[in-house]
Amino acid sequence: MPAALSLQNRRVIVTGAASGIGRATALVLAQLGASLLLADRAPLAATVEAATDAGATVETREGDLTSDAFVAELFEGDRVHALAHCAAVLEGRPWREDTKWHERFHRVMDVNVRMPLQLASVAIDHMAAHGGGRVVLVGSVAGKMGGTSASTPPDYSASKGAVHALIKWLSRNAVGHGVLVNGVAPGPVETPMTRGFNLAPTLPMRRMGKPEELAWPIAFLCTDAASYLSGAILDVNGGVYMG
Repeated sequence: MPAALSLQNRRVIVTGAASGIGRATALVLAQLGASLLLADRAPLAATVEAATDAGATVETREGDLTSDAFVAELFEGDRVHALAHCAAVLEGRPWREDTKWHERFHRVMDVNVRMPLQLASVAIDHMAAHGGGRVVLVGSVAGKMGGTSASTPPDYSASKGAVHALIKWLSRNAVGHGVLVNGVAPGPVETPMTRGFNLAPTLPMRRMGKPEELAWPIAFLCTDAASYLSGAILDVNGGVYMG
């Protein structure tokens, strides 16, 4: 393995690691030699087993990532080299049929916007005090073009557009401290969160993405190979959006 891609003995936090893109990211990072701290509110046993089989040292924290106290605990102890924040929420109910849309909107914004801002802020402070690091946030093609179909909820699209703005703002404030903040903007990906959204026939490749197809770009942004990238948002969408 080229040295620039190795994460040997480097500690990386992965949120949303129980399933989907987060789980796939944890397994790719394990292949690159990272020491993992996995966080999710869902059980992590299956991811831990797979990452351990790949040779990684794994710690876990199961809890609510919208809790500031829980977030602070993630960065206690040894130096964290990178944060790969993959946790998010996508409501499946049609927006116009949701009579409590205002409550839903606040919930989506809390999870998809406030949570990554809090996580990234704590991560940047920690990494700046330890000589630098990497922060990777997951946006979405929905945040760039309002979704890939009329079924994409407006609260989700708005929240991911906000994540893209946060990536750029955080980068401007962190890069001088040796912390590089970047993101990826996936197209539709086959995960538990997108179950029920049959978008494949409408996509250029006639299929949805696979979690590992996002995991590799995320892992790349955690490595020294991405040492001159900051404020970048990689489009990984199978040709849905080209901007």
